Amino acid sequence: MSEPEAEKTLDFIRTRIQEDQQAGKNDGKVHTRFPPEPNGYLHLGHAKSICLNFGIAQEFGGLCNLRLDDTNPVAEKTEYAEAIQDDLRWLGFDWEDRFFHASDYFDQLHSWAVQLIKASKAFVCDLSFEEMKAHRGNLIEPGKNSPFRERMVEENLELFEQMRLGEFPDGTKTLRAKIDMSSPNLNLRDPVIYRIIHQEHPKTGDKWKIYPSYDFAHGQSDSLEGITHSLCTLEFEHHRPLYDWLCQNLGIHHPQQIEFARLNLNYTVMSKRKMLRLVEEGRVNGWDDPRMPTLQGMRRRGYTSKSIRDFCEKVGVAKRENVIEVELLEHCLRHDLNLCSPRRLGVLDPLKVTISNYPEDKSETVDAVNNPEDPDAGTRPVPFSKQLYVDRNDFMEDPPKKYFRMSPGREVRLKYAYYVTCTEVVKDEEGNITELICEYDPESRGGGTADGRRVKGTIQWVDASTAQPCEVRLYDRLFNKPDPEKVEDGGDFTDNLNPDSLEIIHHALVEPSVTEISIGQAFQLERVGYFCLDSDKAEDGKKVLNRTVAMRDSWAKINK
Repeated sequence: MSEPEAEKTLDFIRTRIQEDQQAGKNDGKVHTRFPPEPNGYLHLGHAKSICLNFGIAQEFGGLCNLRLDDTNPVAEKTEYAEAIQDDLRWLGFDWEDRFFHASDYFDQLHSWAVQLIKASKAFVCDLSFEEMKAHRGNLIEPGKNSPFRERMVEENLELFEQMRLGEFPDGTKTLRAKIDMSSPNLNLRDPVIYRIIHQEHPKTGDKWKIYPSYDFAHGQSDSLEGITHSLCTLEFEHHRPLYDWLCQNLGIHHPQQIEFARLNLNYTVMSKRKMLRLVEEGRVNGWDDPRMPTLQGMRRRGYTSKSIRDFCEKVGVAKRENVIEVELLEHCLRHDLNLCSPRRLGVLDPLKVTISNYPEDKSETVDAVNNPEDPDAGTRPVPFSKQLYVDRNDFMEDPPKKYFRMSPGREVRLKYAYYVTCTEVVKDEEGNITELICEYDPESRGGGTADGRRVKGTIQWVDASTAQPCEVRLYDRLFNKPDPEKVEDGGDFTDNLNPDSLEIIHHALVEPSVTEISIGQAFQLERVGYFCLDSDKAEDGKKVLNRTVAMRDSWAKINK
C-alpha cells in the first residue's frame, strides 16, 4: 500500500488482509472477485461490494475478477449480463482479461460432484423440495435423514448420470451433499448441490440438464480462479461452514470467506425481487427509472460515478447491519456536482417580465460564469433583451419582512445582468398575475453601480426570444417512509410508495446553451438544483430534464 493509504485506519477486512500478507499467506498475494448473478440490474448495494472488492485489490497490489454467477438459467438474461459490465466500467473499474462465468466451470464442477459421490459424501435424493423442507427440522429440532441417503455409490453414479442426460423431469431428483442432518447449522443438513432444470442456458445452450447450486458453484469457482479472499455480505455468514466443507472434502485451494454488512438505505428497497415486482407491476418505468436505486436508474437521474464511490467510502465496512440515511448519499452527490457541473439559467414556472425602459430594438449578451469552482471553465454569452421570464416563485406582491426577492418597488439583481425594479403588476380578469413591468438600471450591468449600492436579492431569468422550452421531471423519494418494509398486518411494502415521487413540469424554459449539453451530463440550473438531459423525449418532442438533486443539503448542516 502507499503511505497515504497505510495511514488510514484499516477496517476489519483490510486488517485481516494486511495480517495475511505479513504472515506470507497465499505468498502475499491478494486476489478478490465480484460475482453477481445476471438476473437483474445492479443497485447501490452492489456498488458497495464492487468498490470494496476492486478497491482492496488496488490497495494491496492484487487483482480482482468479474465473474457472473450464471447457475440458474431460468432467471438470467444476456441483457442483465451486458448491463453489469457497463455499470462496472461506468463506476471506473477494470477487470482487464479476468472476466469469467460460473458456467465456464460446469465440466469441472460436475467432475467434483462425481468425486463426492464416489467418496460417499453425496447422494441422489428423490424427495421433493417440500418433502426436504419437512425433513430439514428447525433450529430446535434436528432434521431427519432422507430415505435415499444410504443409496449405494454405484446407484448414485448411475442416477446422477441419468439426471445429466435429462432423463428425469424438473424437481424429481436432486444431488445432495451428505453432511449432518443434526447440525445446528441448517445449511449443513445435507444441502442440495445439483438440481434438474430443463432450460436452455444463455451461454452453454442445451448442453446441461442439471445445474449446480450457488453454494456448490461459489466456493469452487473461487478456488479455480485462485481467489484468496472471498468477500461476501452477512447473509452468507452461515453458509461459510458449507463453503469450507466443500473445499476441504474436495481437497482444493481454499479461499478465505469474510463477511461484511450489506448496504441498507432508507426510503428505498435493495431487493432484486422487490425491484422486479415494481417493474413488472408498472409502479416504476423500468429498471432504469430515475427513482430506482439501480445503477442504471441513478445514472439516468444524473448521479456521478465519483459521488457513488465517495459514498461507499464514507459508509465504510462494518460487521453489523445498519441503515444509512439517504441524505449522506445526496451530500456526496452535491459535493461532486458542485465541483464539476457547469451552471445554466432556467425557470420552472415562467412569469413574463417586460423592462419598460429597455430599448425596443436592442438585444445583447451578458457574460455568465460556467462554474465558480473552476476558474478554467470560463464564461459563456447569455442573450438578454426587453422581454424576459423569471420564476413565479421569485415574486410576491405583498411580501413578508426579510423577503429579498422580487416585489413591487423592490430592486433585485438579475444574475449576470442588471438591477431591475418592479413598477407594475399585470393581472387577468380572474386576478392571476400574468406579467411584471419593470425598470432597469443601465449602469448596473454585471452587478455593480457607480453609487456603490448593493441589493440583497439575486434571481435567475431567461431571455424570452431565445429561451428553449423543455419538460422537467422532479424526482423525490420512491417511498414515503424511511423503512418501506414497516407495514400494518396484512400490508405490503408497496403500500408505502410515495404517490408524489414524480412531478412533471411541462412548460419550463432554459437558456439556449442547455440544448448543447450531452445526454446524461450533469449541470446546475442556478438556484434551482442539479439536472441532466434525459435520453427520453416528451410527448410533444421537447427535451426532458431530470432533476438529479435539489440545492439544499440538510445532511451537511445537521452534521457540522
